[in-house]
Amino acid sequence: MSASARPSPLSHLLAYPPLVALKPYWRVTIAAFLGWFLDAFDQTALLLTLPDISHDFGVTISAMGSVLLAQSLGRAIGNTGWGWLADRYGRRLAFLLGVLWFGVFSAATGFSNGLISMIVIQFLFGIGFGGEWTASAALLMESVPGRSRAMASAIMMSGYELGFLAATAAQAIILPHYSWRLLFFIGLAPALLALFIRIGVQESPVWKLKQEQRLNATEAAPAAKVKFVLTMAAVQAIALMSFLEFQKAAIYSLYPTILRSVHHLSPAMVFWPIGCFCIGSLVGKLGCGALASRFGDLRVIIGTLIVVVLTIYPFLSASAYPVLLISAVIMGLAASGVFALVPHYLAKRFPSDTRSFGMGLSYAIGSLGQGLAGKLVPVCGRSLGLPLSAQLFVIGSSVVVGAIAWIEPKELPGETMEIEHD
Repeated sequence: MSASARPSPLSHLLAYPPLVALKPYWRVTIAAFLGWFLDAFDQTALLLTLPDISHDFGVTISAMGSVLLAQSLGRAIGNTGWGWLADRYGRRLAFLLGVLWFGVFSAATGFSNGLISMIVIQFLFGIGFGGEWTASAALLMESVPGRSRAMASAIMMSGYELGFLAATAAQAIILPHYSWRLLFFIGLAPALLALFIRIGVQESPVWKLKQEQRLNATEAAPAAKVKFVLTMAAVQAIALMSFLEFQKAAIYSLYPTILRSVHHLSPAMVFWPIGCFCIGSLVGKLGCGALASRFGDLRVIIGTLIVVVLTIYPFLSASAYPVLLISAVIMGLAASGVFALVPHYLAKRFPSDTRSFGMGLSYAIGSLGQGLAGKLVPVCGRSLGLPLSAQLFVIGSSVVVGAIAWIEPKELPGETMEIEHD
C-alpha cells in the first residue's frame, strides 16, 4: 500500500469531542504550550522592566522602543529562517533548537550594560523567540486530529497568558528587593523543555509522510520541486497577522509602563490588573477555541474585535482601580483570546510542503507590525499621551483586521491534511 493510500491514523478519533480526541497527543500539545509559556515569560520580563532598565541606562521610554523594534526584527528573521529549517529538516528539530536559542539570549539580556548591547541581545533573542513558535505551531497542527486543531491551537496559545502571569508575579517579588536582571537569568529554564522535546515528542506525521513520498519518487516520476506560492489565502494570512500583531502591541506593549507611569501603581499593584488581563486571556483563548470549533473562525474574530474597540478606553484610561481590573479581564477575553485561532487559521492557508515557512512568514511580517507599534505608540504619546496614542492605534488596526478577515479565499490549501485522507 502506498503512503498516500494508507488509512488515516486519526480516523478512529473522529467520533470523539475535540478535547477528548487530543488525549493521545498530550505530549506534543504540552510541549507547544510550554514553549509559548517560556517565550511569554522571557518577553514579558522586558515589558515589565522597561521603566527600571531605562532608569539604569539613563535613556527615555521612547528610546527603549528601539529595543522592542529590534526584538521584532529578530522575530521576523527567526520566523522565516526557522520556517525554512522546519520544512527542510523537520518540525521537531527546529522546535528544539528554537527553545535553546531563546533561552540562552534571554539569560544574556541580564548582562546588558547599555542600550546598544540590549538592542543587540534582544535582536538575537527575537530570532529564537520567532523560530520556536513557527516550528511548534506547525508540529502541533500537523500532529493532532483535524476537528481538534482549533482547541489544540487554543491550548498552545494560552501558554502566553500563563507565562505573562508568571513573569508578573515574579517581578512583584523580585523588583522591590533585587535587580531587574534576575528576571532574565530565569530564562535558562527552557533547557528543561528541550530535554522533554528530545525524549517525548515525535516528529510531525505529515512532514514524515511528505519526506517518504519524496524518497519513494522514481526517476520516471520525480518528486515535484517544493516552491512557496503566494496564493490569495497566503496573502490574507500575512496581511491579517501584520495588523493583528500591530493591534496586540498597541494594546499591551506599553500597558505595564502606563500602569506605572500614568496610574502611578507600584510593581506589586501592577500585578493585579495584569493578572486580571491574563486570567481573562486564558479563559478567552479556551473559549475562542471552543467557539471556533462550532461557529468558525470569522464570527469569533469579528466578535472579539468589537469587544476590543468598546473596551480599550477604560482598559487604559479608567481612573477607578476596580474599573481598570474589570476592563482588564474583558480585554484579555477578547484581544488575547482571538490569538487562540492563529495557528489553526494560518495552518489552513498553506500547503504541507511549505506550511512552516508560510506560517513563519506570516508571523514574521506580523512581528514587524508589532515592532512598529512598539515604536509609534510612545513616539506619538509624547504629544497625545501614551493612553490616547495606544487607543487610536488600536481602533484603527481593529477595523483593518476585521476587513481582512471578512474576505473568503476560494481555496484553503491546508484545510484538509494528507494524514486525514482515507
